[in-house]
Amino acid sequence: MKDNLYKYILGIADNSLILGQRMGSLTGHGPSLETDIACTNISLDLFGQVRSYYQYAAKIAGDGRTEDDIAMLRKEREYVNVLLVEQPNTDFAYTMARQFLFDVYHLLLLNELQKSKDLTLSAIASKSIKEVSYHQRFSSDWIKRLGDGTDLSHQKMQDAIDALWAYTDELFHQTQADKVMVKEGVGVDVTKLKETYYKQVNEVLEEATLNIPESKYFQKGGKEGIHTEHMGYLLSDLQYMQRTYPNMEW
Repeated sequence: MKDNLYKYILGIADNSLILGQRMGSLTGHGPSLETDIACTNISLDLFGQVRSYYQYAAKIAGDGRTEDDIAMLRKEREYVNVLLVEQPNTDFAYTMARQFLFDVYHLLLLNELQKSKDLTLSAIASKSIKEVSYHQRFSSDWIKRLGDGTDLSHQKMQDAIDALWAYTDELFHQTQADKVMVKEGVGVDVTKLKETYYKQVNEVLEEATLNIPESKYFQKGGKEGIHTEHMGYLLSDLQYMQRTYPNMEW
């Protein structure tokens, strides 16, 4: 139970950590000051949520590691985030498409996680929902704005959705730890979220005058620690300070 709970927490938290790192790297590079600040705040929200998850994970592990150790000092294969969140900030349309495709899932997950028998996870979910609701509104608005904008913005957003679509199905893949936690009434059965997820995503894409990808090819592996080539570069930035100056404290 203890080991599976630890793995289950990482399965949720790692997504927010890696996406938070991606969004944080946009600081100072947004298309406008207001949008730049919004993206930075989304990153801060995700890191705040991650801190709560990792504090709990460190308590469950009980081996002396801190939240910083769990966040910064694991090897690439020990991170279990989905492939979607590690995809690079190719351009602004790509960044917003990635955010949107994760936000819809994230909000559905947190709504269900509130019902968890684990009171700590339930509390983190309840606290995070307001933030993630804003994230979804923000990214959805940009999908519509760019999709139903100029010919160029429409094409860039369509290209981004087409490229990232292959990573969406992994959101609903269950690991062994997930299955155990669902049986215990602690975890969320993400397979039951799939239909609602694609319904909500498709509604926004249609409003944005974007084509819904027809591809049936999906990639997975992140939840098992098998990542894309982008992950190593991301971790080199994320972990630099902790690995260069061991045992550093803020």
